[in-house]
Amino acid sequence: MTFRLPPRSDAGDSPPMISQLLDFVLHIDKHLQAFAQDHGALIYGLLFAIIFCETGLVVMPFLPGDSLLFAVGALSAQGLVRIELIIPLLMCAAIIGDNLNYWIGRKAGGWIVNQRWFKRDYLAKTEAFFVKHGGKAIILARFVPIVRTFAPFTAGFGRMDYRRFLAYSLGGGLVWVLSFSIAGYFLGSIPIIKNNLKLVFVLIIVVSLLPILFEVLKHKAEAKKAQAAKDGEA
Repeated sequence: MTFRLPPRSDAGDSPPMISQLLDFVLHIDKHLQAFAQDHGALIYGLLFAIIFCETGLVVMPFLPGDSLLFAVGALSAQGLVRIELIIPLLMCAAIIGDNLNYWIGRKAGGWIVNQRWFKRDYLAKTEAFFVKHGGKAIILARFVPIVRTFAPFTAGFGRMDYRRFLAYSLGGGLVWVLSFSIAGYFLGSIPIIKNNLKLVFVLIIVVSLLPILFEVLKHKAEAKKAQAAKDGEA
């Protein structure tokens, strides 16, 4: 069975979850290929569930998004999934998940942000993203890991007009799924890329995280400058 957890060692310690997740992300094409070969049409349900949870649940920002869509495109080129079925299906997953997250934020956001397990740092980064980009942050966030998961929740928590949110959510979901899936479909069949998909996934993740890195560095620089000015006045 694919995705089976490795057996426990004699010491009773299981491998760290982070290692399993990293292995899944970096070899996602092989895992999905094995699952499709073993379980056939169930691959569609699995892919729908991953995209739905990654966009719809604030506790799931670690699930693969961009790399998964690229891998799906590459698998479509190999005939393991049908591109004309999987793209509309994952668009629906992304949009439904986004809207669920919005309403969770709107109805239960006040309670959730006060829970100990809630990552306030992620929320703060997403709020800064909204301040910088406004409503279009819903579309841009689709291409930024972590922010993608927290953006709809933040929009709901901040009571963004739902019709406005829905318009951005629809546009963002369509562009996000279509762009990465089609890129994987055409580029994933090129030999040099097909044989180095692990490096491609790493590159996708790194490039996707650059906006967050830039924002963090900018925030630290501004905080340092403000502290220096405050010390100078003193």
